[in-house]
Amino acid sequence: MTGDSRHMHDGLRVSDERLLAQLHTLAAFGATAEGGVQRVAYSDADLEARACAMDLMRAAELDVRIDAAGNIIGRRAGEDAELPPLLFGSHVDSVPNGGNYDGPLGSLAAIEVARTLTEQGVRTRHPLEVVIFQNEEGGLVGSRAMRGDLCAADLDRVSVSGKTIGEGIVALGGDPTALTGVRRAPGSIAGYLELHIEQGSVLESARVDIGVVEGLVGIQHWEVTVTGVASHAGTTPMSGRRDALLAAARFIEAVHRVVTAMPGPQVGTVGQLAVLPGAANVIPGRARLTLELRDTDERKIHALHEQLVIAGREIAESTGTAIEFRQTNMNPPAPMDERVQRVIAECAARLGLSWMSMPSGAGHDAQNMAVLGPAGMIFVPSVGGISHAPAEFTTPADVTNGANVLLHAVLALSGG
Repeated sequence: MTGDSRHMHDGLRVSDERLLAQLHTLAAFGATAEGGVQRVAYSDADLEARACAMDLMRAAELDVRIDAAGNIIGRRAGEDAELPPLLFGSHVDSVPNGGNYDGPLGSLAAIEVARTLTEQGVRTRHPLEVVIFQNEEGGLVGSRAMRGDLCAADLDRVSVSGKTIGEGIVALGGDPTALTGVRRAPGSIAGYLELHIEQGSVLESARVDIGVVEGLVGIQHWEVTVTGVASHAGTTPMSGRRDALLAAARFIEAVHRVVTAMPGPQVGTVGQLAVLPGAANVIPGRARLTLELRDTDERKIHALHEQLVIAGREIAESTGTAIEFRQTNMNPPAPMDERVQRVIAECAARLGLSWMSMPSGAGHDAQNMAVLGPAGMIFVPSVGGISHAPAEFTTPADVTNGANVLLHAVLALSGG
């Protein structure tokens, strides 16, 4: 990776008018009445958005292909074909009833950066690859494939679209039997950059233009099952009940208490709760809930989990129930490269923009790419901190600021 920032292209800027128009165009694919988008991975809307993105890549004179995992890659040759490529991009799929900036901003800004370089006749030493990863919202599927972490069991998992991951890959034009060819070895890329909306309110509250991401939080999920005894609600006295929902409710309160008692930015969430048998006149015999813990320090996640297991067992004993924890997902924390962080900060400062270092509380494809090479993320403010909802919005000025920082970081890291 070429790391010295150059100043010969300081006056270079993206076309803000073109970038904003393209964001508007992409928002039409899967548009909802509420102003958001329903563009889950492998849906017709996803396929249409991907086709639009590939047309824009070709307009930027990129060599476009779909890899066996279904990722879209637009390559631009560098002056030295022997050097590893610098990758940058994001995704275009959405959560159900999502917004128009999470993913599309980073993807379209990356294409706009490539188009700006082409129009201005700027050559870089390293080859450049604009990447649109598939199914980011369903578990970073495309970037996991690129790091070699997508297994046969993953291919059988059913996505939100109703298709399995394997079926989805075929629908995108990939080949789930050829995933070994997608895997890239550590050190095979010069680096990775991703522009993204913050999805929180830190930058807006601080009135800062650019967030330089220090690292992405680790995320761990558990399914927690509380088992009691289902019995008649009218004939079972209160003193003799073994109510699974009562125990689950106390555990949910314990999650809040334990997580907030420890200093730091860690978060804990119970996002799903199912009660069985689910009848108004039956004492709940079983309750299933999800537990999610996030922090940049994996040791803290483990410590919180241990405390919650102890708390859960104490609650089970006091309510005459049993509690079981089953881990369902684990994404380790991913620190961003310090040198890349410095380059992003320097580029923001040269553009006259304020910046601050901050962690990412959400998972992104950058955490998988960080295994392959030095990675960095650029955050721009989200109005009201809203994301994953139709009201998700980033101002045109912030869209442009982020794209220009990405442009100059690409130049600095690729030898432009």
